[in-house]
Amino acid sequence: MDIQINTDKTIENSSRLQNYFATELQTALSRFQDKVTRVAVHFGDENKEKYDAKDKRYLIEARIANREPVAVTHFADTVEKAFDGAVSKIKSVLQTTFEKQREY
Repeated sequence: MDIQINTDKTIENSSRLQNYFATELQTALSRFQDKVTRVAVHFGDENKEKYDAKDKRYLIEARIANREPVAVTHFADTVEKAFDGAVSKIKSVLQTTFEKQREY
């Protein structure tokens, strides 16, 4: 599974951040390893310099072999919380997608 992490101009895109979130995603999605070919991640700060309670956006798009990609977005007040929420959502969406596929 190939993981690509992108950030907007307001969030520092350090190698430490890249490694941490890539490793965490790899672990969280390991049970889907053979079905998901690529995961694209997009971090963003919706309000830039202004503070808002839920202005950090974390979008995860998972590309599934021989199927349409699925995507989720989660907003929170910190990057870490946005990450945790989005990972929880993508795991749920992937689980549902593969359960439906198995039923057919």
